[in-house]
Amino acid sequence: MASLSPVTSRLTGTLLARHAHAMRIDHDRLRRFTGDFLRAGGSSAEEARIVADHLVNANLAGHDSHGVGMLPHYTRNLKAGTLVPNRSHKVLQESGSFAVWDGRSGYGQVIALDAMDWVIATARREGVAVHALRNTQHIGRVGTYGEKVVASGLVSMHFVNGNSGPPKVTPFRGREGRLSTNPICIAVPGTGTTPPVVLDMATSRIALGKVRVAHNEGHEVVAGALIDAEGKPTRDPGVIYKEPIGAVMPVGEHKGYGLALIAELLAGAVIGNGTIQPKNPRNRGIVNGMLTVAIDPERLASRSFIEAEVDALVAYLKATKPADPALPVLVPGEPERIARADQFLLRHDDQ
Repeated sequence: MASLSPVTSRLTGTLLARHAHAMRIDHDRLRRFTGDFLRAGGSSAEEARIVADHLVNANLAGHDSHGVGMLPHYTRNLKAGTLVPNRSHKVLQESGSFAVWDGRSGYGQVIALDAMDWVIATARREGVAVHALRNTQHIGRVGTYGEKVVASGLVSMHFVNGNSGPPKVTPFRGREGRLSTNPICIAVPGTGTTPPVVLDMATSRIALGKVRVAHNEGHEVVAGALIDAEGKPTRDPGVIYKEPIGAVMPVGEHKGYGLALIAELLAGAVIGNGTIQPKNPRNRGIVNGMLTVAIDPERLASRSFIEAEVDALVAYLKATKPADPALPVLVPGEPERIARADQFLLRHDDQ
């Protein structure tokens, strides 16, 4: 890894340190800084641009857990040699609608983006595409890939596991970490009047990165998200960072636990990435596997029928009288669009 300059180190402290008060930074400036930081770590200009865009866009979508706050983790992995800059994927198999790639410990944001290009082209040609991505470093916010595929008019499904590092999510009825946050993303194309529906969720009650953000900011997490080492509910994110360690709860009790297990099996066992079971190594930094399935919906029904149903259903749901008048009913993907709009306005208000 290239050594970081004193200037870059000072900027890291300035821009990444968390304070009790909110910090507002122009996102173009943040992109430039993040790109400079990544280039200092050995990345090419193009790789640095892609990763920086992904991280800052995660912040703008309201997901600070997957934004520039990940840079310290990347730095540690670069120093340990478990993250390799400028590493392209290796094709293990490509045949018809199926592909298996090895990410070779490269930046997941770059390799997964290339994978989505393959998925889109293949699903358009074959009607369906199934892509297995193994052994890549952190792929970041999974919704990014759902948004990319769905923008091409395809239905998109993604299942992700993380099989390195200590597990932090407990099974239902447990009190010890056994799983990662194992995100699932499912996206359905929108219409001329209805934006795409993009479900992007951790199968834990909250993403582990959100626990980290709360811990760094000195905030409590939402009720029901954490337990301490004795299995007692707590809102203190510090239980994840001190001994004896606590655990993150699955979302939706047994149902979320079931989804987490399925994601682990699909993205770990089925695609050959390996699961988080203890015989597999856990000292490889952040290692993600991702199974992606894309479908051309027009092979199943006419576009006019699909779009009419999407418009009618979303309108029906959003017309629901809210329990709290200040909190209208939303559909998946809408919170991110609202966050981006707010960030854009904040940016211009600050100039």
